[in-house]
Amino acid sequence: MADQGNARTQGEGEARYPPGAQILVRDEEWLVKQAKTTAHDGDMIEAVGVSEFVRDEEAVFFTQIDRVDLLDPEDTRLVPDRSSYFRRSRLFLEAVLRKTPLPQAERGLALADRFLLDPLVYQQRPAELALSMRNLQPRILIADVVGLGKTLEIGLLLAELIRRGRGERILVVTPQSVLEQFQHELWTRFSIPLVRLDSLGIQRIQREIPAGRNPFTHYKRVIISVDTLKNIGQYRHHLERIEWDAVVIDESHNLINPGSQRRALAEILAPRTDALLLASATPHNGDKRSFADLISLLDPAAIANPDHYDAEKDLGHLFIRRTKISPEVRDELGEEWADRGPTLSPHCPATEAEERIFAELTEHWLPPAPTSAEFGTAGLWQGGDKQSVSTDRLFSFNLLKTFLSSHVALKETVTTREKTLAKRTSDAAEKGFAPDPAVEREQGALARLRALTESIGDGGAPGDSAKLDKLVEQLKEIGVRPGSDKRAVVFSERVQTLKWLAKVVPPRLGFPPSEATEKATAVRLMHGGLSDDEQQKVIVAFGLAENPVRLLFTGDVASEGVNLHRQCHDLIHYDIPWSLIRIEQRNGRIDRYGQQHEPCFRALILTTATPGAKDDRTVAEKLLQREEEAHKLNGTAEAETGYYRAEEEERRLIRELVEGGTVEEFLDTAPGAEDDGFLADLFGQVDAVSEHEVPARAEVPSLFDGDTPAFVDAALAELYEDRAEDLIGLSRATDPKVEGGGEYLSLSPAKAPDLLHRLKALPPSYLKEQGVAERMLATFDRTLAQRKLKEAQNSRDTNWPEVSFLTDIHPVVEWLTDKVLVQFGRQEAPVIASPYVRHPTFLVQGIYSNALGRPTVVQWMAVTGLPSTPLVTSLSAALDAARVGPRLAVTGEPRDIEGINALVPAAVSAARDHLERSRRAWDDLIEEPLAEYRKQLTEWHQDSLPGTTSRRRQQIEETAKKQSDLLSQLQTTGRPLLRVLAVLDKPARPATPATIAEN
Repeated sequence: MADQGNARTQGEGEARYPPGAQILVRDEEWLVKQAKTTAHDGDMIEAVGVSEFVRDEEAVFFTQIDRVDLLDPEDTRLVPDRSSYFRRSRLFLEAVLRKTPLPQAERGLALADRFLLDPLVYQQRPAELALSMRNLQPRILIADVVGLGKTLEIGLLLAELIRRGRGERILVVTPQSVLEQFQHELWTRFSIPLVRLDSLGIQRIQREIPAGRNPFTHYKRVIISVDTLKNIGQYRHHLERIEWDAVVIDESHNLINPGSQRRALAEILAPRTDALLLASATPHNGDKRSFADLISLLDPAAIANPDHYDAEKDLGHLFIRRTKISPEVRDELGEEWADRGPTLSPHCPATEAEERIFAELTEHWLPPAPTSAEFGTAGLWQGGDKQSVSTDRLFSFNLLKTFLSSHVALKETVTTREKTLAKRTSDAAEKGFAPDPAVEREQGALARLRALTESIGDGGAPGDSAKLDKLVEQLKEIGVRPGSDKRAVVFSERVQTLKWLAKVVPPRLGFPPSEATEKATAVRLMHGGLSDDEQQKVIVAFGLAENPVRLLFTGDVASEGVNLHRQCHDLIHYDIPWSLIRIEQRNGRIDRYGQQHEPCFRALILTTATPGAKDDRTVAEKLLQREEEAHKLNGTAEAETGYYRAEEEERRLIRELVEGGTVEEFLDTAPGAEDDGFLADLFGQVDAVSEHEVPARAEVPSLFDGDTPAFVDAALAELYEDRAEDLIGLSRATDPKVEGGGEYLSLSPAKAPDLLHRLKALPPSYLKEQGVAERMLATFDRTLAQRKLKEAQNSRDTNWPEVSFLTDIHPVVEWLTDKVLVQFGRQEAPVIASPYVRHPTFLVQGIYSNALGRPTVVQWMAVTGLPSTPLVTSLSAALDAARVGPRLAVTGEPRDIEGINALVPAAVSAARDHLERSRRAWDDLIEEPLAEYRKQLTEWHQDSLPGTTSRRRQQIEETAKKQSDLLSQLQTTGRPLLRVLAVLDKPARPATPATIAEN
């Protein structure tokens, strides 16, 4: 065995412990899961116990603290494999192949076709781009428009990182409204478990762990809401002390604002993770500098001048964006995304009581727009005798918008404004000032408005509200009623409107009266005032077919990222945001990948007969028309106004109206029109791959031809033989509803503590609802898994499927892989006696690593011709020539085991010589992209310095040094790690009766 002294001769900073290697620590054997070099404590090794006393225990060792012995390949002891059809050897070799991370030079996708989702090439593009040679690290902004499946694209990329040994520690940060949805997709589709750490989850963990311990180290793959985590003061010290393999930040457009809590969170996480995945359908706020600032999180040396850069040249490797009409997307979607129908905009003529409010607003708050000659600058409209009672011109439009939502919302706004003005008057009086006539005038107008709103009943009686009557009519037309399975989602910007609608609409449709609480049956209410847990319950209930909920009243808290399309394809805008972006985001809740029915949109347009009055035809109807036109033409309406934030878009539109402009003028004078085509490039299909070319596939050798079900079956047979039912509760069954298939496994994890321990990382709600500890059902049958997933969506009580889909990275598959990996003893390798082998052939694994401990080169070698004329060929070719497989029977004992053992040092030496002779070619392959980035870094450094402040110059120098250090760490370093895996040899004599009996 190599001791620590010998280990240090390989070079400072070099990590020598690749995943899958066996080490000896504290006189116990461990299997390396991950290793990283630290600044002060040597290598940090995450391992799982192998020997009996520590079996399946997880531990972390530091080579400067513990003696860590990597088992020396020259000390390998060969033992004959007498198992049936050499099953033990085949499983062992397959386990090594599966546990060995793909090397840095491998850019192809290894798992893209192995998950529970449609094999859409466009959804594989982000993973292809993130792993391409142009990227120093897997860092990318996925900016596909609403509904294309960004969560699935993220899942594919995370799975590829896991296969590469770069996805052990994952942090996902999302808005609270999509926490469970994101968690659900990654487990059911990819078998990636994320533990949800909402505020209650963190409190629970902190009660379970010792005081002062970092809660984010308790689980290795977690999902948390940005609203919980953005409290930087509370969590900064924890976040600054942990390194992640991958961080995902959803809805990342919220990171653009410098100085915000979300931005501060991103700046802490970005330098502490290898992979960084940002996702947003609206990643741009219309400002080049702000977008450059967002991109700097991915690569701080990508853009030298934030005011002048090229979308394709500078960002092509960091940014990908497609719309529904992008050629590749359009060709692949087929029937998986039904085309949307036209937006229906039924007019709602105002009632007499509502007309009086329109008249009051027109006469005193929003007189007909003045001409440019009439418009004054003193804060009041001055068109002859026309004058607004409010000194706040924007507030007048806010009143109008509120009324266009509902008279209930208007009353709330009026009351709030009255309190504000009363306090202003009281404060002035205390200081001895006389009452302000302008304030008194506005207070009088507010009183009149309040009286007018109070004259309209709040009970929802027919005739009280034109839009309410039209809403009820539309819902009846859709078919929302007791006994029907039709559902609809109703959006409003105002919480007061939502609460009122949830109270008054159900009785008019024939549903029992309801306050729309959690216990309500037909109605759910969702807005930003609910906790993350309450929001999750609402979304889950609306997505379950057997759940009795039929109506969801929600605000724009549900307009980003939330899936509402599973059981619903009708959406009604009760009021309309004055923002194309927000309209598109709302529509995207049901108009998205997986929608099987034509999404239907309705928008209620309140109209007035009052001369000169402004109603929903003034703004809302025109925005709806433009959004529909832009969607047909470009697949998105986002760039129509030149503003890329809903709040900014609406603020600028109102300002245009205040100054006498029109919606048409606002839309036709977009600020992005003079950007030299930058935004056109940015919001076109920006990527570094060719359409319609299937992403390259990784070359991964396998003794089971990549057949994971066959591997699992063989592993279960080898580990448990005919006692699997007693030892782990294993049974098999077939679902009769799946023709020609439908087989699934049933396990009892409670009988297998090592498996149960691993399953603790699964979502707690899934573990509890499905009783996984006592019984876990799992299948390789895609049809069955898909049907069970759909059944869960049609359930009344849960959206977790009863049967999970077994992917290559499923905890059960990984558990079995680890168990067969240690079937041979310490420093043992099997000998396979094949009559098709003439001379001893040593199967050797060779790995070069970089200073971060990640493989840069992985070689699977076969060494023959020993001792005099060693020849190194391919391991796969040697296995094929020896016909090692499920049909190769044990026909005799291997020849002279001791003589073959004596050749082990020579085999290791030959393999090492071969690797070192070939190293230059591999170094050139690895160096090519590093050299290109090094050139880019030099240019960035030179272009960034002129005209900068001393503080900025210091930041540039620090960034350049950090990126340069990373380049050095990615280069191959030291000598290769070698491991003798097995030996192929010709049998010396026929099998004994005992051997035959065993087989």
